[in-house]
Amino acid sequence: MKIDFTLKGKVIVVTGATGVIGEAFVNGIAAAGGTVCVLGRNEKVANQRANAIIKNGGEAIAVIADVTKESDLINARTLILSKYGKIDGLVNAAGGNMPDAVIQPDQDIFKLNMDALQQVMNLNLFGTLLPTQIFGEAIKNNEESGSIVNISSVATEQALTKVLGYSLAKSAIDSYTKWFSVELSRRYGDKIRMNSIVPGFFLTEQNRTLLTNPDGSLTERGNLILQNTPFKRFGNPEELVGALVWLLSDASKFATGSKVTLDGGFTIFSGV
Repeated sequence: MKIDFTLKGKVIVVTGATGVIGEAFVNGIAAAGGTVCVLGRNEKVANQRANAIIKNGGEAIAVIADVTKESDLINARTLILSKYGKIDGLVNAAGGNMPDAVIQPDQDIFKLNMDALQQVMNLNLFGTLLPTQIFGEAIKNNEESGSIVNISSVATEQALTKVLGYSLAKSAIDSYTKWFSVELSRRYGDKIRMNSIVPGFFLTEQNRTLLTNPDGSLTERGNLILQNTPFKRFGNPEELVGALVWLLSDASKFATGSKVTLDGGFTIFSGV
């Protein structure tokens, strides 16, 4: 029996590809032989990452789009299909938090910034649903099977202070992953799979100020997280790549609606 972890011949769209974790994703997909569509709003960074992959012998294209704008995504799909003729996989990596949606201890929780919370919900939840609608339709039309990978969070497993909007959005992603994977299966059998990765704590541009001080030392929150992480460290983005490649590859053809947790033990540790 051959277990095939290669992504050779597969065209994979990665949203949020200009972020810290997105960089590890696109490089990991390219290393596994996949063709990477580096999708993000930052044109300069998208081009840099696509060009770096090409320079190293891989295949990539920069695609500039906002995941909350349907017209952007439709244009992106047209561009990708015109170049490659198909889409085999989608990684919904766009997301994050924003300062006005972080609820500080001294704030009145009955006077929440609803606009900021809605923006975080829109980015993380609908910034996953919309790409799935647009690129998933192309995956559906493939002769071969395809895979969609969403990004969940440990914030769906336990109540994390301060990040209400983010927690709500990622909890909705969990529900969506289960619901949509079932509906995909009922309509298309095993042709399209949907699963999710649950990262623990990784230093990104969105959470850096919550976890570290300007001098690089840990904040109180950063220290508390490491105290409750058995590995006693933050994750490295590259440590998510193995699970991602598995979920995108044919090696995971019987997996759908699943959550793969990579958190250094955070969600299973009682603190005792």
